[in-house]
Amino acid sequence: RAALDRATVLLSMSKGGKRIDSVWGSGGGQQSVKHLVKEIDMLLKEYLLSGDVLEAERCLQELEVPHFHHELVYEAIVLVLESTGEKTFKMILDLFKTLWRSSVITVDQMKRGYERVYCEIPDINLDVPHSYSVLERFVEECFQAGIISKPLRDLCPSR
Repeated sequence: RAALDRATVLLSMSKGGKRIDSVWGSGGGQQSVKHLVKEIDMLLKEYLLSGDVLEAERCLQELEVPHFHHELVYEAIVLVLESTGEKTFKMILDLFKTLWRSSVITVDQMKRGYERVYCEIPDINLDVPHSYSVLERFVEECFQAGIISKPLRDLCPSR
């Protein structure tokens, strides 16, 4: 109780709140989901333009939301499904390999991202007719690279 009272006093002080923000940051859970989705979208688009995997990894870590990394997995796979060439496919695969090896994205977050795509693939397929075959190919490549497990691969919907 004493700690909560002390924190309330510090946060109510005009300069105290700014001091605490500069020490602890206001990122992470303090940001709205809408803002985080926009940041992840920009991160992926910047990565696809630059090809800098380490910069993308750094930007993802700076968001301070490891519990929301499934959104990056989801958005990245959707980009692969919507793309027409091999470039996006290979770049997202490389990004996943890097984020997986460095443990930036956990097993749970990777699984949640894939499961979201699996659930929404019927809707995605309405806009992108070849999405099932691209998804199957991408999932198989990720499995071969050791990014996803066999049970997760086997959950992949097919036409």
